[in-house]
Amino acid sequence: MMQVIMNATHTVIAALKSAQSAGQISAVTFNNVVRWLETKHLPSSITESLTDLIEKSAWAEIEDRFYKGIAFGTGGMRGRTVGRISASNEMDSSGHPIRAAVGSACLNDVNILRAGLGLWKHVSASQAKPRLVIAHDVRHFSKHFAELLASAWIKLGGEAFLFSGPRSTPQLSFTLRHLEAHAGVVITASHNPSHDNGFKCYLHDGAQVTPPADTAIVDFVGKIEVAEVIPFLEINLSGVQPVTQVIEEAYLNRLVKGVIDPEIMGRHAPSVVFTNLHGTGDVMVIPALRRLGIDPHVVEEQREHDGRFPTVPSPNPENPAAYVLALKLATELNADIVLATDPDADRVGVACREAQGGYRSLTGNEVAALLTEFRISALKDNGIIPASGSPSAVVVKSLVTTPLVEKICNRHGVRCLETLVGFKWIGRKLEKWSKKISESGAVDFYNLPLNRRAPLALRNGNFFILGAEESYGYLSDDAIRDKDANGAVMMLCEYAAILRSRGRTLLDALDALHLANGAHVEDLLNISFEGAEGAAAIRRIVSSWRHSPPKEIDGVKVTKITDYDQDKVMDSEGEQVPREEFIMAELADGSRIAVRASGTEPKVKFYTFTSAKTEDADDLKSARARAKKQAMSLRTWLEADAQKRAKTK
Repeated sequence: MMQVIMNATHTVIAALKSAQSAGQISAVTFNNVVRWLETKHLPSSITESLTDLIEKSAWAEIEDRFYKGIAFGTGGMRGRTVGRISASNEMDSSGHPIRAAVGSACLNDVNILRAGLGLWKHVSASQAKPRLVIAHDVRHFSKHFAELLASAWIKLGGEAFLFSGPRSTPQLSFTLRHLEAHAGVVITASHNPSHDNGFKCYLHDGAQVTPPADTAIVDFVGKIEVAEVIPFLEINLSGVQPVTQVIEEAYLNRLVKGVIDPEIMGRHAPSVVFTNLHGTGDVMVIPALRRLGIDPHVVEEQREHDGRFPTVPSPNPENPAAYVLALKLATELNADIVLATDPDADRVGVACREAQGGYRSLTGNEVAALLTEFRISALKDNGIIPASGSPSAVVVKSLVTTPLVEKICNRHGVRCLETLVGFKWIGRKLEKWSKKISESGAVDFYNLPLNRRAPLALRNGNFFILGAEESYGYLSDDAIRDKDANGAVMMLCEYAAILRSRGRTLLDALDALHLANGAHVEDLLNISFEGAEGAAAIRRIVSSWRHSPPKEIDGVKVTKITDYDQDKVMDSEGEQVPREEFIMAELADGSRIAVRASGTEPKVKFYTFTSAKTEDADDLKSARARAKKQAMSLRTWLEADAQKRAKTK
């Protein structure tokens, strides 16, 4: 049998060498494949997959699978777990994936274990028996990858905890802290297409890893050869501990207790349509809302956990197509709001019933502004923060989240702090403030009710009001260190109930914000590039903006360029913003543009911020149209410019 495997390996290597000579694959890809194939005791399925792809002459597929290794980005590690072209042994007869795609650039058993072993080496350097908590979503191989990690962690000498089924990212963050674990992992690709999966990595603070820990883990992972994972490919769960119902109940209680005025939720409950888009959101959202007096109307066709996401083109709340079934149900019921969570329930999308009929979807920026106004006003109305505000009360937002958030904070007398893109940076701030509160001698701070936590935080550090990202991510509870769609649903329903008690809606509240602060319109242009050549195109675009930034954009003079990788930038606390490949351009007419390569997806992103002064209520519609027209004109210019820069070598 061994001789048969060796012969097959030699045949594959010879075929790949010929392909490299013919220019069908790169030298890097050839070397990466050979490094895998020359590993002793490599599962025969890997050679079988490559043999099949070679027989199909799928050279571009082999190139995309092996042109690089996976590295950590803003959201951890993500990649294809199902190839564009699948080997015969990777699919069953009905076309359902049964084996993760082979490749150094893919999410598969080898790379999941390399990531897990890298995390182990980092954590075990300071902990004798590291404790790991693992959650997974509903995607292809998510449960398998989670069990693979848990098994490996036990074999290495640590403790591992697994949930009984798919659970959300924020629940993992909370549970990690609740169990005082040293690390956590969520197997998910969040809102990505169904062919992707990922590895979100957390340390003891419950937040995704940031420098220097992330680079240290990457270094460890980079040094782990395929041979090192071979002993861990067989799963043994005998030593793995379950996350108990008691621990799960603690997170559910946290969601319910996070509501500022639960009484109003029951008295003025809005009519809510909820969809979890086949993901984990139903696990906690539905029971939490019911405890608060709201019985949501669930889109049953999308409640089943299914990694194919069969009823939507993409399980992304940012995508209008994801709402088709929910809006149909909402229309039948005349519901007030529609709420949709993504597969790992860290993002939530919102649609509101309009007075004239139909529903309007809110952008992530609009929701960020609404939740900022809600949280500050509700905290003031309930005497939790001073009516005049406080510089120690803080809203944290990413640099690419609407400037309207800062304007709302200024009006209320609270501080707005900006971070880099990625909720891990908000989590990092929360950990810093947490340490300061602990040093003040506060006992059991996070288990205190909100009206007792707030004075302690205001006196001894910073009271966290809200964290927000334009990409549909929000957080109001600093016991959790990642965006929390479950908690955001509670906030949105509470605000809707408060407004309903006053005969108003979320759309009315948004109108009021635009009347007071100007009509703000934001736009996000994603330009996607697949595979090895795509990655090179993304690098060319960002590098070109750095070395040859535009002097004018769409006919408007660029007044300032801030390069967060090269310039020293300080935040509102006087702390230097970590260096990152992120560029902000400010224009003479007050608009702004941000440029960055996504850390989790093969795309470059252009964020545009425009606004128009609103004279009065009659001018509101026109002001929004003016700001929208400017944003769309900038989009057209940016897209044409990016395509030129992508081709310039």
